[in-house]
Amino acid sequence: MTSSPSPAGGPYTVRHIRQLYPSITDNHLRYLEKWGLVRAGAPGPERLFSFADLLVVKRVAGELESGAPLRVILRTLLGEHQGQMQLDFHDRHAAGDAPLARVVSLAARKEASAVSAARGSTPGSAASRDASLDDYVRNDPQRALAAKYFAEGSRLDDGEGAKLEQAAAAYRKALILDADLVPALVNLANIHYARDEPVEAYALYEQAIGLDPDCFEAHFNLGNIHHDLGRYSRAVVCYRAAVSLNPQYADAHFYLAVTLEKTGGSAEAKPHWRSYQTLAPEGEWADLAGEFVE
Repeated sequence: MTSSPSPAGGPYTVRHIRQLYPSITDNHLRYLEKWGLVRAGAPGPERLFSFADLLVVKRVAGELESGAPLRVILRTLLGEHQGQMQLDFHDRHAAGDAPLARVVSLAARKEASAVSAARGSTPGSAASRDASLDDYVRNDPQRALAAKYFAEGSRLDDGEGAKLEQAAAAYRKALILDADLVPALVNLANIHYARDEPVEAYALYEQAIGLDPDCFEAHFNLGNIHHDLGRYSRAVVCYRAAVSLNPQYADAHFYLAVTLEKTGGSAEAKPHWRSYQTLAPEGEWADLAGEFVE
């Protein structure tokens, strides 16, 4: 079957671009999207790119064919586009790769410092996040009901649009019963984030951090919002906090590395590229990380 010709002025599909520039792979296009150098259109059956995007792709193809390393090409283009690159919330979702750190188990609610000390962990630590349901409920009927609603929300919270409103309603019921239930705040914020409602998500992540400064999911997801809005220095602060709290979370290293590159911190980014490569050797961005580790 003969493929359709490329339109003279766009929009261009991935297939059109690959026909024009065979040296450009789908991974290359995803990397360019991730760095904000090209921007796919609204989500749909096919990612669509503009004529301006095509010019960027043409340049990348030429430089790759001349033997230039991808990391050098990206850094050069980034420097030239730095004043123009204002990624917004919709751009990130158009690329279809907005990661969300979701709380999958109930954390023990933040208690008096004596209780935390007795357990030998801080409220947001891995040990606390994995605390048993009994540890959270502790013979409190109101907490037990909040836990029930949280569990219901978590079960419905599977990324399917039809169930998201039900999941959000369950999380809200849990929060009515326990306004300090940080996992419900984070997961409800994630739903707002997925719906392109950054203001609502931002407020909930901030509330979660206020209640539990050691909640790495809230720090990481808040970093995503700052990154989406082009507030890179603030994003770096959030991603650093997430990495410090959970150094095994590969995506936090990746997004910290990308954001450091965007703010001129290539030397600081290198160990985080390396960490991502080590933690996720088969991960979505492993090849890109490998480019920057060299």
